[in-house]
Amino acid sequence: MSDLIRYSSDATYEQDVLKSTLPVIVDFWAPWCGPCKMIAPIFEELAKEYDGKVNFVKMNTDDNMDTPTSLGIRGIPTLIIYANGAEVARMVGFAPKQVLKSKLDAAINGVKVE
Repeated sequence: MSDLIRYSSDATYEQDVLKSTLPVIVDFWAPWCGPCKMIAPIFEELAKEYDGKVNFVKMNTDDNMDTPTSLGIRGIPTLIIYANGAEVARMVGFAPKQVLKSKLDAAINGVKVE
């Protein structure tokens, strides 16, 4: 896994995500999840492409249940994009790279995307 991706926990989520000065994309995943494994290499590619523009964070939902529960996450993978500590986009299930890029670009430009 790339050193451009941070692993967050229930204890560090606020600092890692909500207090970030850059937009953040969080991948809520679990090791047993097939679609999570499919999206992992795309997440890694995007972390390299958006280095310095967006922070990339992963949270294992098996090891950290409080944060996903409080966010109403019921399916994985769920990817949430934050800008200035506020959620601006949420995707559940596998998403192609181009879809993720368009949502990240919107977040960088301060546009809320659904």
